[in-house]
Amino acid sequence: MDFNLDETQQDLKKLTAEVLTREEAGAGGAADAGLWQAGLMGVCVPEEAGGAGLGPVEMAVVLRETGARAAAVPALPVLVSTLALARHGTPGQWRRVTRATLARREPGRAPADPPATAARPDGDGWSLTGRKVSVPYPADDVLVTADQGLFLVSSPPVSHEFTSTGEPAGTIVLDGTPAERVGGPEAAADAGLIFTVAVAAQASGVLAGALDLTTSYIRTRRQFGRALAEFQAVTMQIADVYIAGRALDVAMWSAAWRLAEGLPADEDVALAAFHVCEAVKALYTCQHLHGGLGLDVTYPLHRYFAQAKHLSHLLGGADAQLDLIGALA
Repeated sequence: MDFNLDETQQDLKKLTAEVLTREEAGAGGAADAGLWQAGLMGVCVPEEAGGAGLGPVEMAVVLRETGARAAAVPALPVLVSTLALARHGTPGQWRRVTRATLARREPGRAPADPPATAARPDGDGWSLTGRKVSVPYPADDVLVTADQGLFLVSSPPVSHEFTSTGEPAGTIVLDGTPAERVGGPEAAADAGLIFTVAVAAQASGVLAGALDLTTSYIRTRRQFGRALAEFQAVTMQIADVYIAGRALDVAMWSAAWRLAEGLPADEDVALAAFHVCEAVKALYTCQHLHGGLGLDVTYPLHRYFAQAKHLSHLLGGADAQLDLIGALA
């Protein structure tokens, strides 16, 4: 295992950072357009369909830079769905779908639970029945995990949900809805792993961005005639945030690398997911070190905190991940 990025990955990281910085990532719409124009949303689309044909590690590189700027863009659902289709879909599906989203979560079920949505053969195709919640950036084409595998649904009905970040999300209700099968249960399981690694990569960037913002603040903010960074209690707290970030980084890159190499990755992915949920505690520390400024919605830390909470919710929280780690042990 080598955590150093190769030349292609380094170029991808630099390009993503440049695009998001130039487009002022917090604005959302401009950053979204910039990512599409730079071809960064197509890094996981197969070359035959006009993409770069890259894999999980490259997906993680883009998402980490997205998280580091708390950019409100649909990079996560687009990269996850296109990578899942590239790994399990057909050339026809690659060319038809370049901007989709993945629906996994079901009401009352942890993300690690087997899907309860039922798929049944229907003539030459399939039909799906069930309900998916917290579907990020609902699109015209949605990948749906079900008991019989991974399916592609076109234009399902969507009722919109509120999110802490203000980004679009929705609930999709399926009632005998026609669907196109992408792959069997193994494809659905792999899509779940890809989704979790993607969330971990973006959360890793969120924590890194919040750490940079906080360290800059405590170096310049003075109290009792001294910079906050000179107080031992403050240095110990910021060190805890750094350690949380490093733990998440190691777990995330390990999971992404194993997924890219076709190695068993369930345990590594579950560990990365646990550290995502634990990272929220580090964001509370960042808020605390900012004092009242950390609660100001016009200050950038607010975006980082909201994204960290949202990403943790997508994975069901730390307790759900500990249950999964225990079941895998």
